[in-house]
Amino acid sequence: MGTSTVETELHALIDEMNAAWGDADAYGAVFTEDADYVTFFGGRARGRQEIIDSHRPLFEGAMRNSRLEGRIDSFAVLSPDVALVHTAGGLRKGKGERPSHRAGSVQTMVVVKDGERWRIRAFQNTKYQPLTAFLTNRVAPLMAKPGR
Repeated sequence: MGTSTVETELHALIDEMNAAWGDADAYGAVFTEDADYVTFFGGRARGRQEIIDSHRPLFEGAMRNSRLEGRIDSFAVLSPDVALVHTAGGLRKGKGERPSHRAGSVQTMVVVKDGERWRIRAFQNTKYQPLTAFLTNRVAPLMAKPGR
């Protein structure tokens, strides 16, 4: 299977995850049965059913009518059946044109081939903090240069 095919399939998986947001069963279907899911706030769900059970009250309450937007920033195919995927995105609530800056996040996912389709085996969601990202990506490397 070529990288372009895998890339297309990984984008389709992320699109499916975004579209499934709001429906706990559909959202859970993009994860493996034994998935490990670390939330935006540091909580952890183990297994597809816990992911479904932990999202159902969110979708019926605080996250009702929200929309998930995410895009792949990078990916690496580690083997024919395993990929590492990094995404960025956020939640849109109401009629907002963009995700709220308070709800922006970056995700790291281990994605595995499950039969004929890709599913998420491990998911780590981290709040995006622009200042911290800037300092980590731009300033810290400058400070590490010899002679400083």
